[in-house]
Amino acid sequence: MGLGEVASLESERKEEGMGIDQVLEAHAGEFGRWQLKHFLITCLAWTLEAIHTMVMIFADRDPAWRCLAGPAGDPCRASIETVVGNCELPSGSWEWIGGIASSTVAEWGLVCGARYKVGLVQSSFFAGSMIGAGVFGHLSDSFMGRKGTLSLVCALNALFGLLTALSPSFWFYLVFRFLTGFSTGGVGLCAFVLATEPIGPSKRGIAGMSTFYFFSAGIAALTLTALLLPQWRALYLITSLPSILFLVAALPSISESPRWYLVRGRTAEAMNIMKAIAKTNGKTIPDGITLTLDGDNEKKGTLLDVILTPLTRLRLALVVFIAFFCAIIYYGLSLNVVNLKTSVYLSVFVNAVAEMPAYLITATLLEWLGRRPLSVGTMWVSGFFCLVGGIAAVEMKKLRLVCGVIGIFSVSATYNLIYIYTAELFPTTVRNAALGCATQASQLGAILSPMVVVLGERIPFLMFGFCGVAGGLLALLLPETMNKPLYDTLAGMEEGESSEWVGNTNEGSVVGISN
Repeated sequence: MGLGEVASLESERKEEGMGIDQVLEAHAGEFGRWQLKHFLITCLAWTLEAIHTMVMIFADRDPAWRCLAGPAGDPCRASIETVVGNCELPSGSWEWIGGIASSTVAEWGLVCGARYKVGLVQSSFFAGSMIGAGVFGHLSDSFMGRKGTLSLVCALNALFGLLTALSPSFWFYLVFRFLTGFSTGGVGLCAFVLATEPIGPSKRGIAGMSTFYFFSAGIAALTLTALLLPQWRALYLITSLPSILFLVAALPSISESPRWYLVRGRTAEAMNIMKAIAKTNGKTIPDGITLTLDGDNEKKGTLLDVILTPLTRLRLALVVFIAFFCAIIYYGLSLNVVNLKTSVYLSVFVNAVAEMPAYLITATLLEWLGRRPLSVGTMWVSGFFCLVGGIAAVEMKKLRLVCGVIGIFSVSATYNLIYIYTAELFPTTVRNAALGCATQASQLGAILSPMVVVLGERIPFLMFGFCGVAGGLLALLLPETMNKPLYDTLAGMEEGESSEWVGNTNEGSVVGISN
């Protein structure tokens, strides 16, 4: 062996290429002090998304009203017990309690024939979110990166929120809410990716499910804020400030994703972050370790590949409809508190608190019951109680409130699970495309949910119940993915599924459907 060959072998020994997951598992630590701090700070952005999304529940609420003092036989006082709402009363015979500044409904008269405008402005927000998710998702994958895109959307959120507080008319309000939705659509997406990418593979699932706690906490904090600030303009003003605070105080202490650096060819910067992770976690990355990409020569799949492949085509259709039904129920029940005729503050707060144990239960049962039974069960429980809420008499306020709380508790568990389930149903090369479809479908459901809420007091509950039952039936058709491998390519998945089917057949399985 010549000297050149010996030198080459020595070089190979010194330079060992490893993927980021391998380095995290073997040397840096999968979830140590570095990841914990980074995760907690980054996920604060989820509270911002919750605030900007749900603030319209309080800003667009129907405030209480009362009759003005008038002579005997005054139309308002004479018919107060028979008139439903104030649509049939002459102007000047009643007033809004708290004045017209209490909500957009009072200021711009969004009642009676103009009631549809409340649903219109709420739907416009979700339409903006659907567009923004696509735009900022692309930017976070390209030159701006995860941290740069998160900085941009937080700045836009603050700007559009402040402009919303200054809206001179309903139509300006509608446009600013659309723009706020556009920027909000990128907040959770960027925060989720940025928070979970530096975490090791065995800890990433439970960490991903934990991000939803921050969303629920944001709704609870918003409720308390709205209780102290009953005027809608002041509420939009105050709720815009946390985005500025996050931008100035939190984001500078967050690191860019090492995975983004790696795919952009900035290997040295990616390695610097990995070394910082290891150091903070009390570990060391040996000299000679270099970061490499997995599957450099692997063809990137597209949505068309998913549709053209028989095995994944049905899965995609099922996941899309389930995500669509989930969003209608979740956002519909969140907005439907206005129809319960109870305290809107109490209802929203209870709903937010009810979501938190749902996430814990999902994480606990996920590895015991499996994905499919848990998806079916939570959808059916939500659907059943929504149907009960729709059948119950309007006067049974407490029963209908309980049905709404159980409904949102159950569907929150499904919503939490569907993203993890979708990621396991599709191989790496098309996983993002499939998740993107599920996300777009859920946002379409969110767009339609406000229009369902304005249909009255019974119909929304009944429609949410139908969505829950239908979603559970569709989930029955999905294969179980618990303890199954995560495939990298469509060809690998087809081969693996085929081998499993053949194995089941040889063992005398009575079910000839591949999982």
